[in-house]
Amino acid sequence: MNPILRDFPDHFETERLLIRAPRPGDGKMLYEAVTESLKHLKPWMPWAHQEVTLEAEEGIARRMHANFLAREDLPLFVLKKDSGEFVGGSGLHRFDWDVPRFEIGYWVRETFQRKGYITEAVTGIANFAFETLFAERVEIRMDSNNTRSWRVAERCHFKLEGILRSDARTVDGKLRDTRVYSMIRSEWLEEDKRRTTNDE
Repeated sequence: MNPILRDFPDHFETERLLIRAPRPGDGKMLYEAVTESLKHLKPWMPWAHQEVTLEAEEGIARRMHANFLAREDLPLFVLKKDSGEFVGGSGLHRFDWDVPRFEIGYWVRETFQRKGYITEAVTGIANFAFETLFAERVEIRMDSNNTRSWRVAERCHFKLEGILRSDARTVDGKLRDTRVYSMIRSEWLEEDKRRTTNDE
C-alpha cells in the first residue's frame, strides 16, 4: 500500500499526556520550548545548533505537519493533558512500512525533566506503533554517552542489542558509539500481558 493512503489517528493519550502530530500554529510553543532547552539539547541534537526564531519554528511545525500527512515521517508533540503545556518532541522515524519497523526519537523540555513524562511518552508511542501501526519492531538509538536517553529506553523495557562502535559523529565532529535498543512484537505482547495482569 502507498504509505500516503494509510489511515490512522494523528493523536492519542496516555495517563498524563496528549501526544499528537504537529499542526500549523504550533511554532510559538515549539519556539518557547526549544529556546528554554538549548543548553541541554546542544550536546546531542544537531538541529539545536541552527538559528532559533519564531518564524523558523513555525516553518518547522508546518513541515512536520506535512510530513506526517504524507507518511514520510511521523513527528509527534508531547503535551500535558491537563494544561496543554509543551513537554517535548518525539515521533516515529526512519521506518520501513514493509516490515513494519520504526525508530523512536525524543527530547524533553528543560522545565519537565525528571518527571517521568518522556518515559510515559515513549511507552505510549511504542504502544501506538504496535497496536495501531502493526509494528513488528521498534528501535531506539542514541549516543552511547547520552546516559539519560538510554536509561529512558531501559525503563521502557527495550533491550540493548549492541553498541555500534565509531558509528557516527557528534555535533562537534568527534566519532561516537551508538547504542541500539529494540522491542519486537512478541516482547511487547508479553509486556502488555504483564501490565494487564498488574492492573487487575
